[in-house]
Amino acid sequence: MGVVAEAPCGYHRGMLNWITHGTPTDRPPLVIAHGLYGSGRNWGVIAKRLSDERQVIAVDMRNHGSSPRETVHDYPALAGDLAEVIGEFGGTADVIGHSMGGKSAMTLALTHPATVNKLIVADIAPVAYTHTQIQFIEAMRAVDMNRVERRSDAEAQLAELGVEKALQSFFTQSLDIPNKGWKLNLDTLADQMPNIMGFPDVSTSWPGPTLFLSGAASDYVLPEHRDRIKALFPQARFAKIPGAGHWLHAEKPREFEAAARLFLNA
Repeated sequence: MGVVAEAPCGYHRGMLNWITHGTPTDRPPLVIAHGLYGSGRNWGVIAKRLSDERQVIAVDMRNHGSSPRETVHDYPALAGDLAEVIGEFGGTADVIGHSMGGKSAMTLALTHPATVNKLIVADIAPVAYTHTQIQFIEAMRAVDMNRVERRSDAEAQLAELGVEKALQSFFTQSLDIPNKGWKLNLDTLADQMPNIMGFPDVSTSWPGPTLFLSGAASDYVLPEHRDRIKALFPQARFAKIPGAGHWLHAEKPREFEAAARLFLNA
């Protein structure tokens, strides 16, 4: 089956926005949950390529992209959002989640186990992290939108604020230039940062096939996390992409695609 061009976004009142790639097949659909400050559109290249074998649904998580703005941004809520979308596509899906999306996908499997067929967790562990991402919210808030006519204008301001080049490009994909703002609910994301950095205290486990796919140069998934991972996901397997950091899907897209395809088709 050939790759079908990106379909219009799907939007239902109270439900996440999504972009579909490809058409339904005899395989489970694949749902992709992006990380903090991202969007479904960030995953367009990988989603389109993987849609040659199955339908792919790339969502905008709540408070991101074109999805609803909410005051709560914790993993039970994010997992519930994903379960609702999967319900629109038959009730069971393979799921890829990166970073915040990976924690959402893990929580989905643990709290709505019937919705997940296979799970790929990209460069995150089911643990609380001690660092914060609040500095990037502060940088985005500091951009003077009156001086922004194109993405490069915002990138230049972010550079002056000390944001590295790769993240300038990533963040400005969420610019809403006509409305002089961001397609991110920065206030809620700042308020809910402790929930985003944390992970729910769950006592259940999910027995399905799970791949923890990490960047070899990243320190997000460490050997000391393995016991917790195996307790929650007893079938967990581990793989690393050489030369990739936390943004492994953007830094090594072909290698990420190959690893995902191999696991999903096994």
